[in-house]
Amino acid sequence: MAALIRILMRLSPRVHTVRVLRSNGHKTDDLLKNEAVQRHIKRVVDEQKAISSRLESGQVTESDRRALNLRLAEVMKVVKAFEKTQLALRELAEIQTLIHNTGAEDQQMLSLLREEHEELSRRTEKQNKELIETLVPADDLDSRSVVLEVAAGRTTGGDICQQFTREMFDMYQGFASYKHWDFELFNYTPADYGGLHHAAVRISGDSVYRWLRFEGGTHRVQRIPEVGLSSRMQRIHTGTMTVVVLPQPSHVDINIAAKDLRIDTFRSRGAGGQSVNTTDSAVRVVHLPTGTVAECQQSRSQLQNRDAALRLLRARLSQSIMGRQRAQTHATRRQQVGTRSQSERIRTYNFSQDRVTDHRIGSVTRDIKEFMRGGEALEEVLRLLQENHEREALLKLVQIIS
Repeated sequence: MAALIRILMRLSPRVHTVRVLRSNGHKTDDLLKNEAVQRHIKRVVDEQKAISSRLESGQVTESDRRALNLRLAEVMKVVKAFEKTQLALRELAEIQTLIHNTGAEDQQMLSLLREEHEELSRRTEKQNKELIETLVPADDLDSRSVVLEVAAGRTTGGDICQQFTREMFDMYQGFASYKHWDFELFNYTPADYGGLHHAAVRISGDSVYRWLRFEGGTHRVQRIPEVGLSSRMQRIHTGTMTVVVLPQPSHVDINIAAKDLRIDTFRSRGAGGQSVNTTDSAVRVVHLPTGTVAECQQSRSQLQNRDAALRLLRARLSQSIMGRQRAQTHATRRQQVGTRSQSERIRTYNFSQDRVTDHRIGSVTRDIKEFMRGGEALEEVLRLLQENHEREALLKLVQIIS
């Protein structure tokens, strides 16, 4: 009825352009119609009713009441999201009935009904996604800051890998600016022709790991090089680089004994001229028990470089510990780096065809230059990866419960 009221309010004597109804289908419909998912939703709704009944009875202790209220707050998120999806589906069914019963001669009404149908379809999809998000337990790492590392591929492409690595570094810096995150440089090792061998940065802000967690892995580039030795051949070359995303330690207490560290100093490597540091201000820290290495050479102050290197080391050791504790995930550094071969690629950047393809979800994005700016186009692909992860996590959850 609410949908019909909105239609009537929009009616006016002026002529409206007829829009063709195009149904893209609801990508979330099949998942929410899954019998195991429906049973899980019913369990949550039943739990909410049972908890509310117990609280209303007054026959609970104060400690039990606190625990029940905490659990009620969690399940109510699911119940409210479920109720919104049911309301949206009822309104959508109402509009479909009105379209079916409206005569072809009433083009003005049909046009409005079809516009309302499209709007309700988008709203239904949005509500379904929100319901799926509430059904999946939150990852306690999502809110963390990260250490992000980029490294040129060792196996293919030569200077094309180094140039691509620099462009990827710029892309993440652009994305950090787009999301209003802090971008702190730990290490930057340049290569010839404006390329980049390796860089490490700390990115902090709102839900950084949630957004960047799926960037870890091998990224492949296909292009005709513009600079360097490969550019002389004027043919398409293929290269790779890798991204590592390490969530910053928060509640995990990493106790690093001074006797377990070897701290070396050396002169910063640069492109020459005034950029070369003439003092031993760069710092390399080695954790002797594990062989983990971290270095920083960005500041002219040895103390600042030492502090940054220790923070990077702490992040790598924390990731190693969490990797053992969370063996079921693929968040460890070794799994992200792999062998840096093309067969392990997660995304391909084809400059010749102006196309970016994410192989995990099959998404294709045009206008590669816009994508590499690290703005809305990259954000949309990362959002699709999050939604895909939530769908897979929900299916895994209901299978375990069932």
